[in-house]
Amino acid sequence: ADGADAWALADVLASGVSVGAPPDNFTPRGQDWGLPPWRPDRLAATGYAALRDMLRAVLAHADGLRIDHVAGLWRLWWIPPGDGPDRGTYVHYDADTMLAVLALEAHRAHATVVGEDLGTVEPEVTAALADNGMLGCAVSWFTRDLTTPDEPLLASAKWPVRAAASISTHDLPTAAGFLRGEHVRARAELGLLDDPVAEQANADKERDEWVALLRSEGLLATAGEPDESAIIVAMHRFLAATPSQLKLISPYDVVGETRQPNLPGTVDEYPNWRLPLPVTMDELRTDARIAEITSAFGG
Repeated sequence: ADGADAWALADVLASGVSVGAPPDNFTPRGQDWGLPPWRPDRLAATGYAALRDMLRAVLAHADGLRIDHVAGLWRLWWIPPGDGPDRGTYVHYDADTMLAVLALEAHRAHATVVGEDLGTVEPEVTAALADNGMLGCAVSWFTRDLTTPDEPLLASAKWPVRAAASISTHDLPTAAGFLRGEHVRARAELGLLDDPVAEQANADKERDEWVALLRSEGLLATAGEPDESAIIVAMHRFLAATPSQLKLISPYDVVGETRQPNLPGTVDEYPNWRLPLPVTMDELRTDARIAEITSAFGG
């Protein structure tokens, strides 16, 4: 809220208000991101110039753009001054116009756009991304068959084509963290879970589901208990086998880092965005795990 953008764009931002996310199963207390939201009336009155200029500046130096919480083009969770995330409300935006500005600037820059459409997102968001030639997201922990009662994990061949596929994201557990239950331990330690025992039981169940899926696709030995490194390699091979147009590999997953880069629902309680890789860049270049995993992607 005190950054350069908030100062420079004060005319089109709602000062004093914070944007975030409402409580859900992932973050029971909601999220306050500490950032002022766009004012939809001022964006419209100024012809969306601030949005256009921001996109143009970013795409001048990049061939692609990933928009976190892309549903924010439709609506944002506004939190009044002095209140918590559970006291906020949704404010709606002209998504058609904002998407048009985004599509035009991406076209001019010959850039790929990925919209993070995970979590509490209406189907129209994913459909609109596709209609505008943009990709959605497909993440290992969430890509399930929602048409059946038990919602099993999707086989690699059934993953969406128009998506950026990945094992995890910055807001989710790393591969090793998922396998060890670090995401449960970290949130329980900070008092972010109402029932840590149930969360751990669910995490164990999800781990078993993944091991079974990898074995069913011939990516993991069926005999014995697989070690962590074998599962992580198999997960990357699974990712490589999906038909998704873009595949994203995180160095955190490759080197077995257990801590996720960002823990939603925290500010100072967790070292968000400050976790270095456990290896140096020189070590990373010669790490055998890099060669083994990139070979699955034709690297």
